[in-house]
Amino acid sequence: MIDLRLLREDPDRVRASQRARGEDVALVDSLLSADERRRSSGVRFDELRAEQKSLGKLIPKASADEKAELLKRAEQLKADVKAADAERDAADSETQELLLQLGNLVHPDVPVGGEEDFVTLETHGDIRDFAAEGFEPKDHLELGTILGAIDTERGAKVSGSRFYFLTGIGALLELALVNAAIAQATAAGFTPMLTPALVRPQSMAGTGFLGQAAQDVYHLDKDDLYLVGTSEVALAAYHMDEIIDADRLPLRYAGFSPCFRREAGSHGKDTRGIFRVHQFDKVEMFSYVAPEDSQAEHQRLLDWEKQWLTSLELPFRVIDVASADLGSSASRKFDCEAWIPTQGKYRELTSTSDCTEYQSRRLQIRVRDGKQVKPLATLNGTLCAVPRTIVAILENHQQADGSVRVPEILRPYLGGREVLEPVAK
Repeated sequence: MIDLRLLREDPDRVRASQRARGEDVALVDSLLSADERRRSSGVRFDELRAEQKSLGKLIPKASADEKAELLKRAEQLKADVKAADAERDAADSETQELLLQLGNLVHPDVPVGGEEDFVTLETHGDIRDFAAEGFEPKDHLELGTILGAIDTERGAKVSGSRFYFLTGIGALLELALVNAAIAQATAAGFTPMLTPALVRPQSMAGTGFLGQAAQDVYHLDKDDLYLVGTSEVALAAYHMDEIIDADRLPLRYAGFSPCFRREAGSHGKDTRGIFRVHQFDKVEMFSYVAPEDSQAEHQRLLDWEKQWLTSLELPFRVIDVASADLGSSASRKFDCEAWIPTQGKYRELTSTSDCTEYQSRRLQIRVRDGKQVKPLATLNGTLCAVPRTIVAILENHQQADGSVRVPEILRPYLGGREVLEPVAK
């Protein structure tokens, strides 16, 4: 959530942010009104309580005639205090409820617009000319079948659409990717973490995933637990309700977990293969830093993502995501999109978001710097979303016979294999 003081002092900035997100601007005025009622009812309660305490001291000293009048006033004050307390609680509850609906403030450099209004910042690597090489590229599912690596038919039989098995070399390729990604993150100073896949409502809400993203979240009603769509949720909530000493920052974690997404808004999109699925594994970077360091940390996370994709020898571009496509927690987001040959376009492989103080305020995570205690900043960055990375590797490194060249960084994790060979039929 944002700072209420900022809302009061500069409501136009918050309105502009809501407008850029394509969200309800009227929410800002509703929140200002609720906050004013909360503060005025709090003042009213304090005044009545002070009078009640003063009266309580006068009654024992009063004469018989005065005492009757004072007791009558005391009864009225008791009722008034109770009413003021209820009014204050109601206004506070409404303020908090509205505050939780407000997205993070959009960074001023973010391009304004929807999904297609991003700005391309960088392009890396060379796109292969398969026609010049003399063959038509196969898509990842055909390659995965040839290699004995992917089985979506049995995935659908066992679990339904958008589920899959990684088999044989496919399973080994996932393990190689995860181990290589964790090795890079560890070398960069991240603490490896295996995180819970089920979290409590306060963890999910605190990271901002029960707002506009709620339709994609799996909820277990009987247990009131949520399946995470990213280990960002568990990593953000790891220090919930804690005060962290400033000299411990930055704290950096690399979480590995299964991830679950309904993909409710993607009906008919990417139904073939494993690009958009309901369950997948992911290595996620997460940072806790001082608020003044968040932009520099955001660039560092992006640099680590670029390092990873470069090591996989993938052609990719970096985009500055437009305001209406940010997600409620992000102030700014960069995506790295890899070239997918059979689709003839770049598709998102990694993403990194600067959430500034938005999540830490919701989760009550603060930093102690000398005598000052204040919210800190949180950031997240995907290092390896496994299925999409497999898609990009298979399609970009395929050879005419259906084999796939293994990027050098993965070879030590695949027993030295330089090529993934088709399986015998």
